[in-house]
Amino acid sequence: MTTTPPPTLTPLPQARRRRRSPLPVVLGVVALIGVVAFIAFGNLGKSLEYFVTPTEYVQQRAELQGRPLRIGGLVRGVKYDPQTLQLAFTVTDGGASFPVQYRGAVSDLFKENQGVVVRGTFQGSTFHATELIVKHSEEYNVPKTQADMDQLLRQSQ
Repeated sequence: MTTTPPPTLTPLPQARRRRRSPLPVVLGVVALIGVVAFIAFGNLGKSLEYFVTPTEYVQQRAELQGRPLRIGGLVRGVKYDPQTLQLAFTVTDGGASFPVQYRGAVSDLFKENQGVVVRGTFQGSTFHATELIVKHSEEYNVPKTQADMDQLLRQSQ
């Protein structure tokens, strides 16, 4: 009797994996980026506050009228009532000037011929400020002697 050798087992080919299309993932990422960009940049124009000088405002009045903005310049003609906290002054850049009205506490740095930035809106020809930002020196020197301290106190009054 002849024996036949057992049949050799051949390994089965590896099962094919279904290849998924990357299209849904790519579309999802693009849609997400689009939504984030729309939210971030869509409202950006509404929240911009322009920083202009009085002369620039006169030149761009039609574009800036009615929008919240910031105007920077020098302070002139200060009238402040500490009882009612009403402040009236003129902001100028040498070329144009505007009357400004503000209600609130005023920094000790706020004074005549001082640089200021006011945030608010125009109502007619008067700028109604909601915030004052007073420019100050970038230098801070600690008084070294009592005489320097006395001089500093006299200057601030």
